[in-house]
Amino acid sequence: MIPPIASNFVAGETPEAAMAHVDDLNRRGVRGILNLLGEHYDDRADADADAQAYVDLVRALAARDTDSCISVKPSQIGLDIGDEVFEENLARIVDAADCLVWIDMEDHETTDVTLDAFERHARETDGNVGVCVQANLKRTRDDLERLADLPGKVRLVKGAYDEPGDIAYREKARVDRAYREDLEFMFREFDDGIAVGSHDPAMVSHARELHAEYGTPFEVQMLTGVRETAQFELAEEIDVYQYIPYGTKWFSYFYRRIRERKGNALFALRAVVGR
Repeated sequence: MIPPIASNFVAGETPEAAMAHVDDLNRRGVRGILNLLGEHYDDRADADADAQAYVDLVRALAARDTDSCISVKPSQIGLDIGDEVFEENLARIVDAADCLVWIDMEDHETTDVTLDAFERHARETDGNVGVCVQANLKRTRDDLERLADLPGKVRLVKGAYDEPGDIAYREKARVDRAYREDLEFMFREFDDGIAVGSHDPAMVSHARELHAEYGTPFEVQMLTGVRETAQFELAEEIDVYQYIPYGTKWFSYFYRRIRERKGNALFALRAVVGR
């Protein structure tokens, strides 16, 4: 059972709990991106099992008619075992899905294979997939130029992985600058499919300004348990999606959220002491 502290950041242990969370969000104007927790499997049986869980999930979502989609980590469905395992399992999920399938981005060593998989499925499904790119990587502008003319969606995040300085910006101010520059490129060169993956009010405001200038449609994506009041307020004016982790492997995810931001730790502490 997930303790109350962690349940602020994780929707539950079962797909039923996660879908019920989406129903609650939909009533408040926010859409859902469901992610079954799990990553870096070295046993194919584990990767295949989670791929099947996603197949079952997208079928359940279609039957439930919720306003939601899913997001999958490459290492969860076999990338650490082999590129071909990842590709086979991703194809199983995409083929079964009526909803959009996001492909999460992990560390820099996975970027090429992830983008290749996205491009293939974006063309084959006429855009029923999405991919994440990270502004802290120095290569991202080149990647965005490659992605600009493809169907599908692209989520821009700042990047949470501790990447080497020769391939990534490491200073916060430099990452923020790269994020702003990448956003501007996307609004100028993309026809649609822009997802602003940020809790930073300054970046969301910048996106709104770029939308006013270029007219390019966009959405904002935020995590479960982080700035949720802002999510509901934004949803009154623009499309907002909440990234919703669920499953039994919640502890490592919760621990990572707490380590990432001081504000998350304070939020958890208030939950313990009852504010």
